[in-house]
Amino acid sequence: MKFFVDTANLEQIKEAQALGILDGVTTNPSLMAKEGIVGDANVKAHYRAICELVDGDISAEVIATDFEGMIKEGQELADLHENIVVKVPMTIDGIKAIRWFSDNGIKTNCTLVFSAGQAILAAKAGATYLSPFIGRIDDMNWDGIELIAQIADIYSIQGYSTEILAASIRNPLHIVRAAEAGADVCTCPLKSILGLAKHPLTHIGLAQFLADHKKANS
Repeated sequence: MKFFVDTANLEQIKEAQALGILDGVTTNPSLMAKEGIVGDANVKAHYRAICELVDGDISAEVIATDFEGMIKEGQELADLHENIVVKVPMTIDGIKAIRWFSDNGIKTNCTLVFSAGQAILAAKAGATYLSPFIGRIDDMNWDGIELIAQIADIYSIQGYSTEILAASIRNPLHIVRAAEAGADVCTCPLKSILGLAKHPLTHIGLAQFLADHKKANS
């Protein structure tokens, strides 16, 4: 499973890159605003900066909600760097835009996905990635991981090439369960990725090894 970090913070991206396991980045207007990056020119410059740090797919989201606007914004984003993936919302105009981008060699990430039906439409339109929002589904007392598994089964049966990108991940367990359910990619805050390395028995064992070494060499 690929690991993407979900942030617009360059320092966090550098830290994730230093781990040696980073495959890409996802961002959105909210994450950009959180870093104080506003204005079209500044946002595009920031995308270029991210692309210079990471040799992998970088999802950049369109703001427009109509077909023509999505195409215009998507083309501008794709022109920034070859690693840009245009993030498009799961709407009727979004599906139309994904088909247009697919037919014109531009990679896409269909975002805000909450059902298997939406996942089928995105795959049929040629989406490169599909982003089911696990955490938000869980918030509605549904099972986000169950949706990942359902989509993975459908894509396997139908032979769809769209990659399942598990999004809205809240904790390390979400990552593990998404991997078990068949997600191709997970995108999450850096702290969730770092959390995978933590286990109390590891810390206890390391402390014991160090204590034994000190005792044997004192």
